[in-house]
Amino acid sequence: MNPVTRQDARLALRELTVDDVDAVHAIYGSPEATEHLSFTPRSREEVGGIVTRAIASASKTPRDEFAVGVVERDSGQLIGFARLALDPHQQKAATIGFALRPDTWGVGYGRETVHLLLALAFEGLDLHRIWAARSPLNTASAKALLAAGMTEEGRIRGHVFVRGAWRDSITYGILREEWERPTA
Repeated sequence: MNPVTRQDARLALRELTVDDVDAVHAIYGSPEATEHLSFTPRSREEVGGIVTRAIASASKTPRDEFAVGVVERDSGQLIGFARLALDPHQQKAATIGFALRPDTWGVGYGRETVHLLLALAFEGLDLHRIWAARSPLNTASAKALLAAGMTEEGRIRGHVFVRGAWRDSITYGILREEWERPTA
């Protein structure tokens, strides 16, 4: 499936280009946006490497990673970074994650981004199971994952070492038969 193009009423997922480094850096370089992620803010150079790897992964056959931009349809601005990675040990399964620019928080874009990722997974890639993880303190992510139809499955203790300490992760999952395509 190349290239990725998924859209709903307000957002679209699209492949990244070299011109997206600054927009992705506005997210991955932001202390606020990365507060609950598994890494600290990235430099522009590090983000350039992330975008370069995303572009390279888009041309792999078979493709095992879909690292894409989240674009606001009205403005055309890249406001987020989303990722779906196939599980190398479990056929028809993948993990998803996303981060949005802080000035776009609080308007439902998290839920919509998860819906678009699930549509890619179930409709575009014919997968069986998708899972995601969040920081226990990231309640906005919890709301977005649940609103998108995912189910909280549990806690992985001491899962991520970040900011000098081990942090738990709360996990969510959804199966193909549970997926309902959003009507919005």
